[in-house]
Amino acid sequence: MKQKENTALLLIDVVNHFQFDDGEKLYEQTIPIAQNIANLKKRANKHKIPVIYVNDNFKNWQADFKDLVLECLKEDNVGKEFVELLKPEKGDYHILKPSYSGFYATPLHLLLEYLNVKIVIITGIAGNMCVQFTANDAFMLKYKLHIPSDCLASNTIEANRAALEQMETVLKADTTPSHLINF
Repeated sequence: MKQKENTALLLIDVVNHFQFDDGEKLYEQTIPIAQNIANLKKRANKHKIPVIYVNDNFKNWQADFKDLVLECLKEDNVGKEFVELLKPEKGDYHILKPSYSGFYATPLHLLLEYLNVKIVIITGIAGNMCVQFTANDAFMLKYKLHIPSDCLASNTIEANRAALEQMETVLKADTTPSHLINF
C-alpha cells in the first residue's frame, strides 16, 4: 500500500502501565505487536510522517504526557518493556484522551487538520475498544483508515479478529499488515 504525504500514524494507548482489570491479559497480547509498531514508527519518522501518541490519561487529571511516560517506565510496571520499545521521541505529537475515542473531548481533529492529514494509520491497544472507538470517529470525520492487522491487540485473539473484521467491513479500513505499507 502506498501512503501519501497527507498521512499520520496514530499510536493508541501504547504508553500504558496495564494496571487495570485484565491488564496482564492485554499485555500478553501486545508482545507480538510491539516490534511491528516500533518498525512502522521508525519508517514513518524516516519519511517525515507525523507520529501522534493518543493516550488514556488513566483518570490522572493532574499528570501531563511526560509524567505518564515516566510512570509507565518504572520498574514495577507490567508494561515497562512495551513502553520502552515504543516511547515517544523528540518531534512526536501527543494527545491525552479522557475516554475511549481519541477524538472525544480532545484536539486530535484540530491537529490532524493543521497537519493536512487525510489518511490515518491507527495502531495500538485495545483493538476492540479504544482503537475501534477512535476508528469509528475518524470514519465519521471522513478520514481514510489504515489499521494494520499486525499492529493491534485486544484482550483475546478472537476479540481482536472481530474488531478488525468490523473496522474492515463497516469502516472500509485497509487492514494490510504494516510491512506492506510503502511510504
